[in-house]
Amino acid sequence: MFEKAYEECRLCPRECRVNRKEGQTGFCQMDGTLRVARAALHMWEEPCISGKRGSGAVFFSGCNLRCVYCQNFDIAAGTRGKEISRERLSEIFLELQAQGAANINLVTPDHDLPDIVWALLKAKEQGLCIPVVYNGSGYEKADVIAALEGLVDIFLTDFKYMDGELAGRLSHAGDYPEVAKHALEQMVKITGEPLFNKEGMMQRGVIVRHLLLPGHKKNAKAVLQYLWETYGDRVYISLMNQYTPMVQLTSHSGNQKELEEAARQEPQLMRKVTVREYEQVVDYALQLGITNAFIQEGDVAKESFIPDFDTTGV
Repeated sequence: MFEKAYEECRLCPRECRVNRKEGQTGFCQMDGTLRVARAALHMWEEPCISGKRGSGAVFFSGCNLRCVYCQNFDIAAGTRGKEISRERLSEIFLELQAQGAANINLVTPDHDLPDIVWALLKAKEQGLCIPVVYNGSGYEKADVIAALEGLVDIFLTDFKYMDGELAGRLSHAGDYPEVAKHALEQMVKITGEPLFNKEGMMQRGVIVRHLLLPGHKKNAKAVLQYLWETYGDRVYISLMNQYTPMVQLTSHSGNQKELEEAARQEPQLMRKVTVREYEQVVDYALQLGITNAFIQEGDVAKESFIPDFDTTGV
């Protein structure tokens, strides 16, 4: 399904139908050019993804969401990154494996899948043998996810919202809850039961991330309830408290206008998640019976958590 996907692009739920091969851009801001902002060992994923060696994270420019609190705005808007060929991308995968990466971690890959699939197949022919991680926003098309069977081993996916109105207001995607549900169903179908090696590194499975937003415990609890009631222990849940207040992001990105408007409408987004807020959501997860989960401790809501998108490794 990927061979001519750029010519009338319907790779994501936006279904913009633009001809990216001729230079047109859709919601993701990307034409048919492959642009990568960073390719390096990344130590800050979940322990079973990064481990001691690091995850081979490849950050693709562009995104099909417009989260007003985005900490990676520069690459999400496509303003950072280096243009490369699919042949170079294949080489990058092999270089990361040679550096000792525990896996290949494709960060926000959906809009570049035709080139990524080609590069993965080429790299596998040349010896790529570590797991492939699809690290996305959760706003993915189910049929596109289904087409990745046999290529992707692990899905590290967000589930941001159960509240469509909130999703529309904060990420410009009012249909996010239903889209994410269908996509996640395919992810679990493809990977099956979680599988780990003797070092505790995930080899196959699904990890669902939820970033707790300040003032939005109700949404977080609804997400947790849905995940537990639908999948139980078949998925791992990563509950994150690393939300970076937008006031800290103003100097980090060019998203000043949207940040100011969002701050007016959602003033709570200008602060960190409180310890109490996070503890209440963790307690709720325990009350539900969730045991396969990752939680964060300490103050991780700081700019130093954001990697430098300086084309390292590209």
